[in-house]
Amino acid sequence: MEWLYSLFVEHSALQAVIILSLISAIGLGLGKIQIGGVSLGVTFVFFAGILAGHFGFSVDPQMLNYAETFGLVIFVYALGLQVGPGFFSSFRKGGLTLNMLAIGVVLLGTLFAVIGSLITRMSLSDAIGVLCGATTNTPALGAAQQTLKQMGLESNTPALGCAVAYPLGVIGVILAILIIRKVGVRPGDLELPEKEDTNKPYIGAFQIHNPAVYNKSIQEIAQMSRSKFVISRLWREGKVSIPTSEKILKENDRLLVITSEKDAIALTVLFGEQETTDWNKEDIDWNAMDSQLVSQPIVITRPELNGKKIGALRLRNHYGVNISRVYRSGVQLLATSELRLQLGDRLTVIGEAAAIQNVEKVLGNAVKSLSEPNLVAVFVGIVLGLALGAIPFTFSGISTPVKLGMAGGPIVVGILIGTFGPRLHMITYTTKSANLMLRALGLSMYLACLGLDAGTHFFDTVFRPEGVLWIALGAGLTLIPTLIIGFVALKMMKIDFGTVAGMLCGSMANPMALNYANDTIPGDNPSVAYATVYPLSMFLRVIIAQLLLMFLL
Repeated sequence: MEWLYSLFVEHSALQAVIILSLISAIGLGLGKIQIGGVSLGVTFVFFAGILAGHFGFSVDPQMLNYAETFGLVIFVYALGLQVGPGFFSSFRKGGLTLNMLAIGVVLLGTLFAVIGSLITRMSLSDAIGVLCGATTNTPALGAAQQTLKQMGLESNTPALGCAVAYPLGVIGVILAILIIRKVGVRPGDLELPEKEDTNKPYIGAFQIHNPAVYNKSIQEIAQMSRSKFVISRLWREGKVSIPTSEKILKENDRLLVITSEKDAIALTVLFGEQETTDWNKEDIDWNAMDSQLVSQPIVITRPELNGKKIGALRLRNHYGVNISRVYRSGVQLLATSELRLQLGDRLTVIGEAAAIQNVEKVLGNAVKSLSEPNLVAVFVGIVLGLALGAIPFTFSGISTPVKLGMAGGPIVVGILIGTFGPRLHMITYTTKSANLMLRALGLSMYLACLGLDAGTHFFDTVFRPEGVLWIALGAGLTLIPTLIIGFVALKMMKIDFGTVAGMLCGSMANPMALNYANDTIPGDNPSVAYATVYPLSMFLRVIIAQLLLMFLL
């Protein structure tokens, strides 16, 4: 039985892999169990590790440190890649208001953590750990631990505080949503229709009856209007064609135009008349609409097209085809000449069958090639992220240089590459399943190591007065900021309840609470609001956890 002892007890690389894999497998299995419609998911790996550490399991400290660091880096970088494309666009219009409210949740929680530390005389590092648990934010915990290690201080106690406060952090946001709904929402409020997105692509048919555009080219007409539009088809004397920018429009021409719904009225004035036919139905057979042209989806799979503008391809001039719509990550975009293409974009191309076959060769349409993971970008991004995280920033009055660290650096680089990579012709495309796989693998490794390391002293801490204090502080850090900002958004700013609930879940990085909100609130407003505020909130919590320790310890 010595071989069995060596597998599970005797420290070695093999034993470390087996123990961490078992903890992850057990935690992921138990994390699927739902209680009251709520499950902890991958986070249960953390508690499985705590139990394993409590019962005496351990691995070599160097192996543990390596696996914990590598798991954290993979997780936060993949997270940055995921949120990067929507990070900067989330500040526009209504998204700016939601992000300001989410920042309020983040700053209030941070302020109360510092005040709680001063009142209870709890160490700031412990308070930060409790804050990370109360906000269900393990990347922030990783950043805090890395900072403490840089400063030569004990880094394990924040993990204990996080573990103690985490369960109430999950439940607390759900409880806050229930309280806000009970106190501040009338039964009829949930039945209000959702706001329509006036920027989504809109298809309309127009007839030329405005003398001001007679005998002018499409390029000249586009310069006359501030509205963005794409003319996909032109009918003249019973014949249909794909118009180029030099095409001269004449009286009674019929145009099929893709624009945004808010610009439809302006284009009616520009062209003269809009037809009443609804061209936005999903069941329209575009290929049966006329016998001369074919409409076909083509996927961008050629790497050299990544980051290029549609206008630069000159497909209309060279092949006589038109791109009417672009689908990217489930979102439909208007195919203007200035839109930059990304690997994986699905284009709706209109033209003659032979021309479309030629365009298909230009664009790629080799869907199988997208299934191959682009690991070069992942590893290059990790190297750049770690390099950025290691750069010391010196501030007057602080003896220790400020560093983004192993959590902050990769998430910043992930966001930047996810946002600007295609413009620099970097291939950053990964399938949704591949990104989820990277994040789940990295987070499982990190949580298994974190729990195993904290498990030795976890129960001793929980059943002391100190543990009760952590639980009480964690509950306050979850409930008070969410209730204050939630009622401000609902009552003072008149934001609908579904959006408020999604904003609170996103600002607290709590997908479990979001699942509850989606199940109990009609419409997709909670998910939209969550996606709007999540990137900035996650980034702020990772950075603030480090800055607090550097400035106040």
